[in-house]
Amino acid sequence: MEKLIPRHDDILKELDEKGHVLVQDLCEKLNVSSVTVRKDLNYLESLGLLFRNHGGASKHVRYAYERNVDEKENINVEAKQNIAKAALQLIRENDCIILASGTTMHYLARMLVNFGPLTVLTSSLRVALELCNNPNINIIQLGGEVRKSSTSIVGSISETILRQFSCNKLFLGVDGIDMEFGISTSNAAEAHLNQLMIECSEKVVILGDSSKLNKKGFGKIAPLDKVDYLITDSGIFAEDKLALEEIGVSVIVK
Repeated sequence: MEKLIPRHDDILKELDEKGHVLVQDLCEKLNVSSVTVRKDLNYLESLGLLFRNHGGASKHVRYAYERNVDEKENINVEAKQNIAKAALQLIRENDCIILASGTTMHYLARMLVNFGPLTVLTSSLRVALELCNNPNINIIQLGGEVRKSSTSIVGSISETILRQFSCNKLFLGVDGIDMEFGISTSNAAEAHLNQLMIECSEKVVILGDSSKLNKKGFGKIAPLDKVDYLITDSGIFAEDKLALEEIGVSVIVK
């Protein structure tokens, strides 16, 4: 590896602690100009030590890309299971809830095996099949075009059906959570359906492990002020948690 100067080490240490850094903050901390900081960030990116983005840099790539649901099933499994278990605490008997698509929703559906009575509206084929094992849960499966990569329903038919309902809570998985861009997913059709889910729900609960923070998906779902709860894992940085809470998001860490 190319030799790093002390200032580079300071930048990388700050990045390890926070996950992402801003040029302006580094200028103040290191007492150098913005030109110097940008050169440093460009150099460190050339070594593969960080990723540049607008106004700063991130420890990880900030753009989420679409993965097949079978691949997602094997990523951050323990964190997803803990997040799903915490989501159970927000569900009450006789609630009418929406479970969107995503692997964390699959875990949540499995945990509802002895729960009820409950009405669940879902866009996920896997969630519906899991819930069929519980006689106390009334299942409403959205119909329409099937996205095979996510085994979920999208499109105009599902959107027409969805507009007929009003629900207590929406449990939603996302690909990205960004302070400026908001919550997002890698598929535009799914993002549009998720927007309508938010409109017909009294409360919005995001189930997202910390790897989703400071990332953006292709399709924007909503700004963060539309979110009531974020359930995540202990990998969330303290400053991100504080920033979300200042917006009005209740952050539950499991």
